[in-house]
Amino acid sequence: METIRNAINGKLALSSSTRSQPVFNPATGEESAVLPLSTAAELDEAVAAAKAALPAWRDMPPLKRARYMFKFKELLDAHVDDIARAISKEHGKTHDDALGEVARGVEVVEFACGIPHLLKGEFSRNVGPSIDSHADRQPLGVVAGITPFNFPAMVPLWMYPIAVACGNTFILKPSERDPSAPMLVYELFKQAGFPDGVLNVVHGDKEIVDAILDHPDIKAVSFVGSTPIAEYVYSRGTAAGKRVQALGGAKNHMVVMPDADMDKAADALMGAGYGSAGERCMAISVAVPVGEETADRLVSALKPKVEALKIGPSSDPDAEMGPLVTKQAQERVLGYIDRGVEEGADLVVDGRGFSLQGYEDGYFVGGTLFDRVTTDMTIYKEEIFGPVLSVVRTESYEEAVAMIDKHEYGNGTAIFTRNGDAARDFADRIEVGMVGVNVPIPVPVAYHSFGGWKRSLFGDHSIYGSEGVRFYTRLKTVTTRWPDDIHEGAVFTFPSMK
Repeated sequence: METIRNAINGKLALSSSTRSQPVFNPATGEESAVLPLSTAAELDEAVAAAKAALPAWRDMPPLKRARYMFKFKELLDAHVDDIARAISKEHGKTHDDALGEVARGVEVVEFACGIPHLLKGEFSRNVGPSIDSHADRQPLGVVAGITPFNFPAMVPLWMYPIAVACGNTFILKPSERDPSAPMLVYELFKQAGFPDGVLNVVHGDKEIVDAILDHPDIKAVSFVGSTPIAEYVYSRGTAAGKRVQALGGAKNHMVVMPDADMDKAADALMGAGYGSAGERCMAISVAVPVGEETADRLVSALKPKVEALKIGPSSDPDAEMGPLVTKQAQERVLGYIDRGVEEGADLVVDGRGFSLQGYEDGYFVGGTLFDRVTTDMTIYKEEIFGPVLSVVRTESYEEAVAMIDKHEYGNGTAIFTRNGDAARDFADRIEVGMVGVNVPIPVPVAYHSFGGWKRSLFGDHSIYGSEGVRFYTRLKTVTTRWPDDIHEGAVFTFPSMK
């Protein structure tokens, strides 16, 4: 059985830790690998390697750093199927879904290839008599990323390509649930020729997370995960003087107006609610039809689609949805379904008890649809992270907007309508960071930035895009005056333009 290794200073290294945990194939429930849980001393080794590599990498012209990134992108493009298979084997998502994940990660690498332009500074001539001023963005130093299980290839690629393109060196702590895909991507990074120590990978659990947050030589930390852990990472990291961006959980609503194309809205909800078994922070988990007639039409359109959902292992090319990532995740989602029934929601399609011949030990949950969910129910308030869609009926558009704004999360939302006035008003007013108009999963492209509002994001910077460049750099402004033959004597007033 494979033992997952760390990557420190360009070499794969077996951890000396006495602690480890199994990695499972979620479709079969079988153990597929062993993951040692690294020690703080091993993190120290990785940080030392990153620190040693920093001066030469930081001082390399951005154009040369970009050439490494172009080569990395070429290798990623050539190995998308291999990476997708690694994702599916340990996460469980379908092969096509995994291919989509890789593609969205490669887009950020492609964006990072433009780093010479992105790091261009500003120059102002004659800000004062014979005085010029210029400003540029400089790397922070050694930075780190802590990434989630649901996108084991994409989210790391949202972080370190931009960080290293900006001149930083990087420590990656992937999820311990599906570590093989990020290691495969690391091997391609090495094949691209990046110098040793520029990217290091250290596996582990909370012990390594805390060591990252406390380490004095790590200047910034990026995190994606649940809101309680995001808040913890932000609080502990900033207390240690670090710059932190911590992306948390979500409860994404999709408003369906009476004029919406109901078939298109139902199809959109199927993909956004049940794709990747609902294990997406941008999944739509709450449908908000406006008006009883709209709600009846929407539920009638959804019910047969949910019942017909094709569920299977990633090896099944016809599968639309795979298993959940772990047994614990499966049990958690089943518990939420039980709670929804107990609290009085109308269970239209029940995903409990789903079993697939030949995969009886897999972590599958069938597509589940609740109607007449109310805002005081647990399944409305909390992030389920599974294939469970709740329909919350509202009497008016204003009621729908107020309900979304009141929720503690503000990651993503959408509205389906033919009415331009309603769409514009919704996009302007809603207290959510990413908005879709007839787009169910409004994940920004790589040259924009991804980030929610409220308790979906802790910190001042969204991830990737221009915000990613700002996060991984700091501004330096230089004001220059060359000596001339005129001696004016000391000036004691604050410099100003009069």
